[in-house]
Amino acid sequence: MGKVIVITSGKGGVGKTTTTANIGTGLASLGEKVVLVDTDIGLRNLDVVLGLENRIVYDLVDVVNGHCRLKQALIKDKRFDENLFLLPAAQTKDKTAVTADQMKELCQALREEFDYVIIDCPAGIEQGFKNAIAGAEEAIVVTTPEVSAVRDADRIIGLLEAAELRNPKLIINRIRPDMVKKGDMMDIDDMIEILAVDLLGVVPEDETIVVSTNRGEPAVLDNHSRAGQAYRNIARRIKGEQVPLMNLEAEQGFMARLKKLIGMK
Repeated sequence: MGKVIVITSGKGGVGKTTTTANIGTGLASLGEKVVLVDTDIGLRNLDVVLGLENRIVYDLVDVVNGHCRLKQALIKDKRFDENLFLLPAAQTKDKTAVTADQMKELCQALREEFDYVIIDCPAGIEQGFKNAIAGAEEAIVVTTPEVSAVRDADRIIGLLEAAELRNPKLIINRIRPDMVKKGDMMDIDDMIEILAVDLLGVVPEDETIVVSTNRGEPAVLDNHSRAGQAYRNIARRIKGEQVPLMNLEAEQGFMARLKKLIGMK
């Protein structure tokens, strides 16, 4: 029986969908059978980040309303044979098109077929959030090192715990060690102290994320991407491996600048 994990945040724009795509792809790369479920009904982005937008015929709303069978709506990512699938959100419906009970039933059906069911939750605390967490047994909260994002993450952690999703894990995204050092950005210890949850990983700011997202190729597939390496480490931690946090300053020094000058990444 597989594990159902919801990936959420309080504030939009913190990289939640990118995190979902990279964690799912990372787990599939490690040999796990994974399905990614986009519950952001009406906005749908996960398919674009994965490069699967042209292959959508049916969606999540079609499945829960019985307009198609579950297997008909699952889109296989051909890069991973039988290991990575997407269940896309509907673009022409709204968040009331699915109920929490329907999500629970859907998650139960998916966990019987997959090792990991990763749910991309819409931002905010309205019905879409309630639906997305309904069938989950674990939660990962994504935040960036900004006061407003951390404050909203704190609110979401409270709501997750009220819904009996205990011990959510934290991913800090887009951190910049140079700004932290100058005191212009919140540091990791401060955020952990405020949120009081376990840290699952830290993802550095990385321009390759923009390129990979636009190409529909998750950064986790790029061996030169620092963010990709961070997501690979996170995937291994989700599997239970003990993986130390990467040295975020390692590539900030002389060698990194030299490599850049001579055209190496």
